[in-house]
Amino acid sequence: IVIKEATLLSNLRKSAVAAIEKNIVEQLNYLGMSNARFEIKFADKKQLDDTGMDNINFMFSANKNTQLQPISQIASGGEISRLMLTLKSLVAGATALATIIFDEVDTGTSGEIADKMGLIMHKLSSNMQVIAITHLPQIATKGDAHFYVYKEDTNESTITTVKKLSREERIEEVARMLSGAETTVQALENAKVMLKAYEK
Repeated sequence: IVIKEATLLSNLRKSAVAAIEKNIVEQLNYLGMSNARFEIKFADKKQLDDTGMDNINFMFSANKNTQLQPISQIASGGEISRLMLTLKSLVAGATALATIIFDEVDTGTSGEIADKMGLIMHKLSSNMQVIAITHLPQIATKGDAHFYVYKEDTNESTITTVKKLSREERIEEVARMLSGAETTVQALENAKVMLKAYEK
């Protein structure tokens, strides 16, 4: 019975592979990786366990002239970020998740790519709660609310505090993200424009 169930599970997995690979490559293309290739490779386990009979490897190449290799061996920081967002959004779309958390999934990205990553997260938020920890204004401005996390030192310890920002505080924080330590008038105006596009 166990072998029969494991075979059924393996067949179900293999029947889903083509659609998953296609979806991931399309998302990676959207995120600026026009030569990305992604394949799911199966190998039989020597012994059955609680996950079935399959060893599964995610194989990836970002460039035309490189062979497919396991993701952990080949992907750069920015590539990993885009892959993780793509994989998480795919899983979220296939399951009834109430909340999904992206912890600096934008690492190694900026500009247009970060903006597109923010759009993917914004789209996901129509069906579930999305919490994104980010340092990029392109992503921070697409949320319905903005929380600022900071640390304070006391004589005894360090305390982490989370504060929900008002609209004015949010403009100032986004401007700071745009311009660095010294907030400029131009950054404040740009922050207002960026936030207005996603305000309800």
